[in-house]
Amino acid sequence: QMCIRDRFQPLFEVTIHPAKDPNLHKMLLQVVGFDTVDDESIFENPHIIDAMKLTPDKWDLEDSPPYCYWIYYLYVNIYTLNFLRKERGLNTFKFRPHCGESGNIDHLVSAYLLADSINHGVRLRKSPVLQYLYYLKQVGLAMSPLSNNKLFLNYVKSPFPQFFAQGMNISLSTDDPLVFHSTKEPLIEEFAIASQVWNLSNTDLCELARNSVLQSGIEEILKESWLGPNYKSDTPISNNVNLTKVPQIRYSYRIETLKDELEYLNSFQQREIQIEKSQDLPSRSKSANSLSLIHISEPTRQAEISYAVFCLKKKK
Repeated sequence: QMCIRDRFQPLFEVTIHPAKDPNLHKMLLQVVGFDTVDDESIFENPHIIDAMKLTPDKWDLEDSPPYCYWIYYLYVNIYTLNFLRKERGLNTFKFRPHCGESGNIDHLVSAYLLADSINHGVRLRKSPVLQYLYYLKQVGLAMSPLSNNKLFLNYVKSPFPQFFAQGMNISLSTDDPLVFHSTKEPLIEEFAIASQVWNLSNTDLCELARNSVLQSGIEEILKESWLGPNYKSDTPISNNVNLTKVPQIRYSYRIETLKDELEYLNSFQQREIQIEKSQDLPSRSKSANSLSLIHISEPTRQAEISYAVFCLKKKK
């Protein structure tokens, strides 16, 4: 409770009364998002799950709360703070935590549900299902292969080229430049190394750069100057070739492939609904006792359309 209060109480206070701390107020006007950095590889006690229902003010266990607990309460406070700031015409903040660099896969589940985008995400290679969900919602992954190579995963095992080829929303980023990088331009260093290690083409590099701008929290006027005024559209016109240098055939392939995948899933869902109607099945609430698992089909990711679907098996 103290950790959360010490970090967010001043932000709420200065949002309501900017004159209380003019310097903090001015600083927040320049902030675009919040990150979280910790050692995800630290063991998390699996038996602590029963304590997850405790609110922060009642947490009295010796063990620190798990990653998903922290990320939830950070998200709730950032969401509430953003609502308050938006009402007052102030800038809002993205939530982009370090996630999936190491540790349990469930960290990536929590981030998928709560974060705007994540940093690293290399552990997605262990879960094709999560990869698919991140792809469908185009959740941003800011990856730093140079940092991963020195800490957790060498270049040969890096999932970066696979993720990028699959059409996931990937960008290159720096991570602790004073520790891991050797030049005065660490981001250029990341691009240069990635280009050499995975034989990236100029088109690949331009697409990665475009993704970087999309994931960033810079002002809309700057995004429009770099990507074009229609960059938010989900049609080919959103790619201004003169600005992004991404060939239209590459961009069209990306959006058409994603659109086809989403349409396939929607058609499958509609087909299942028609089958239920044609068989005159009882409502789900009445047939719940005949199923071995609860069927979850509700929007899960920040009120947008994405679904957590569990396979059902009828009880004998």
